[in-house]
Amino acid sequence: MRLWTIHPQYFDRQALTACWREGLLAQSVLGKEEGGYSHHPQLLRFRAAAEPQATLRTFLHGIADEADSRGYHFARERILGPAGRTGAITVTAGQRDFEWGHLNRKLLQRSPRVAARWSGLAVPEVHPVFRVVPGEIEPWERGIR
Repeated sequence: MRLWTIHPQYFDRQALTACWREGLLAQSVLGKEEGGYSHHPQLLRFRAAAEPQATLRTFLHGIADEADSRGYHFARERILGPAGRTGAITVTAGQRDFEWGHLNRKLLQRSPRVAARWSGLAVPEVHPVFRVVPGEIEPWERGIR
């Protein structure tokens, strides 16, 4: 499961659809204490939010907004409520940069034209539910191990 910090405008089709599916999965397990994925590290930052469910809904609406802008139809009715006015989740610059490198490696392999579009961009925008603060890669990140 990867709930990307990076703004979805940079995603190829595969990343956009995977983030949508994984966000819906996260929505179904976020309120549970037990069961598959309920303790997944990607959910820690949403669980720590003042309003975890509302924050995840806002995240999902952001993914659906990007899909809409590309002419895709993501079944927005699967989001269990409206986007909310939630406080931003802080994310470190190191985490953002790590994910940007990770996404770029994936794009180079499967969508070289999309990778080329963003090749000169050093610091990407993040999804609107996040606010970047100084720091290293987040301790919950497993992609570096």
